Amino acid sequence: MNRRTAIVAAVAAVAGAAGVGGAWWREHRRDGERPSAATAPTAVADFWTQRFDQPAGGELVLANFKGQALLLNFWATWCPPCVTEMPLLDRFHAEQRPRGWQVVGLAVDSPTPVRQFLARQPMGFPIGLAGLNGIELARSLGNPSGALPFSVVFDRSGQPVRTKLGSVHESDLADWVSALG
Repeated sequence: MNRRTAIVAAVAAVAGAAGVGGAWWREHRRDGERPSAATAPTAVADFWTQRFDQPAGGELVLANFKGQALLLNFWATWCPPCVTEMPLLDRFHAEQRPRGWQVVGLAVDSPTPVRQFLARQPMGFPIGLAGLNGIELARSLGNPSGALPFSVVFDRSGQPVRTKLGSVHESDLADWVSALG
């Protein structure tokens, strides 16, 4: 192999590796393994001041969950993947709550459909009625598209450490538990 061929082969190998690395990084970011850099400290501080009505009455105060590992899930009754993942989140809550985890759902929906859904399929974790304001809250936490479902994992110090746009899977939950203990 002459020198020119070797140089072309080396450049092609580097370009290929860069392409594979770039594709992996984009996929990794799309799955939201880390919170967006756009998640400003003020957005996080504002998050912990939020309060929401609950479907069965009472108030959901997010500050009450600070100090725990928290899985926050934005969902809606009109979102098929959201509805599909609810039983998985409920099981996760039941299994991990003794280990210091909390799950909170914020319904980006009207109160009546949420109440009807929960009457048919009760959840063991708290649900807040965020309405359309939930989309803006999700955006402030790293979901620029406002699409659902969207989940954010907060560490025990109250900082977002993982996000996931799209359905949560068992493997996501296992990774999050492994990362936060």
